[in-house]
Amino acid sequence: MPLKSSDENRTSSAFSSKLSPEADLCVGLGIVSVVLLSVVGNGLVLVICYRKRKKMSGSELLCINLAVVDFLCCVCFYPFSIVSSFHHVWLGGNITCIYYGLGCYIFGLCGMFTITAISIIRYLKTCYSLAHSESFWLKATNIRLLCCVIWLVSAVWSSFPLFGWGEYVPEPYGLSCTVAWRGYHTSTKDAFYVICSFVCFTLVPALFIVVSQCSILYKVSRFSCELSAKGIRNNLRHAEKRISMMFFCISFGFVIAWAPYAVVSFLFIFHKEPRYMAPEGFVLPALFAKSSHIYNPFIYFYFNKTFQQELRRLLLASYHKLTGNRVGVHISTSQQAPHPIHIQLQERGCAQRTNFAVSHCRPNEIHRGSHSRQLFACWESAAKDAQAIKDKEQNTDCQAVSM
Repeated sequence: MPLKSSDENRTSSAFSSKLSPEADLCVGLGIVSVVLLSVVGNGLVLVICYRKRKKMSGSELLCINLAVVDFLCCVCFYPFSIVSSFHHVWLGGNITCIYYGLGCYIFGLCGMFTITAISIIRYLKTCYSLAHSESFWLKATNIRLLCCVIWLVSAVWSSFPLFGWGEYVPEPYGLSCTVAWRGYHTSTKDAFYVICSFVCFTLVPALFIVVSQCSILYKVSRFSCELSAKGIRNNLRHAEKRISMMFFCISFGFVIAWAPYAVVSFLFIFHKEPRYMAPEGFVLPALFAKSSHIYNPFIYFYFNKTFQQELRRLLLASYHKLTGNRVGVHISTSQQAPHPIHIQLQERGCAQRTNFAVSHCRPNEIHRGSHSRQLFACWESAAKDAQAIKDKEQNTDCQAVSM
C-alpha cells in the first residue's frame, strides 16, 4: 500500500509544473499568441489555396501540406498546454500526455519531412535542370502520393512508443509531453529508438535541407552574375530568385527554430547532471520551436505576388460582405400593389435608334403607379444585336417593357 502511494506521488509530481505561477502564465500567453497567429496565417493560406486550386502546380501541394500541419497542430494539441499552464499542472494525467506527445511528434516529423522534400525537389529542379522530367516529378498525383508517404512514415514511427519501444513522458518543466529522451539510460530498445529518432529524423533531414538550400542559392547567384555580366535582363531570373529566397527562408526558419530544442534534447540524452535538467533550460527552446508554425504564411505573402493578389481579393470580398454593399430594390410597405409592377421605358430622341453599334445612354422614365422618376438606361450592343432588335421593332417611337 505505501508503495502504491509513493508511485502516485511520483506521477503527480511529474505532471506538476516546475516553474513559478508567473512563469506559467507567461508560457500560457506565449502559446496563445502562437496559436492565434498560426491559425489566422495558415488559415488564410489554406483559404487562398482553395480559391486558386484549379491553377495550382504540383509542387505547391507540399506548401499546402505544411500549412495543414501547422494549422492542425495548433488547433488539436496546443490548447492542452495553454490550459495546463494557467492551472499550474498538466491536466488529464498520462492519457492526455500520450495524446499530446504522440500528436506533436507526428506533426513535427511531417513538418520536417515536408520541408526536406521541398528542398530536395527544388535542388533537383534548379541544379540539375530537370526540364525533361519535370512533368513526371512534379505531377499532382506524385506529390499527393509523396504527402501520403510522409504522413504514413511519421505516424508509424511515432506509434512505436505505444507498443513499448520508447515512451511519451512529461518534459522537465512539467507542462508538455514528448519522447522520453532519458530512455537512453533505461533500456537498449529505448536507447535505439532515441538515437534513431535523433539521427535519422532530425540530423539527417536537417543536413539535407542545409546542403540543398545552400546549393540552390549558389547556383541561382552564379547564374544571375553570368547574365548580368553579359548585360542580359531576364524577368524569369528575378522570379526564380524570389522563389528560391522564399523556400530558403522557410527551410532555414524551420531548422533555426528547432535547433535549440534539438541541442538541449541531445544534451539531455547523454548527461545526467542536474544542470542539463533545469526546467528553464527546456521551456525557452520549446517555446521557440513552437514559433515555427507562425512565420511561413508571412513568408508566402511577402515573396509570392500571387498570394498577395489573392489576399487583396479575399479581403475586399469580405469587406463588401461585412458592410452589406448590395444592390436591392426597396418596396414601400405602406401600400402593397395588388398586381405585378409594370415598368415602362419611354425613349427620347428615337431618331438615333438605328445606331446600336455604339454604346450610348438615354434618359427614360419609370412609371410605378402614380409615381415617376427618370432612369438612365445604357445599352451596349453589337451589330447582330442591332439587327435583331430592329426586326422586333415595328416602326414605333417608344417601346414598352413589362416586368
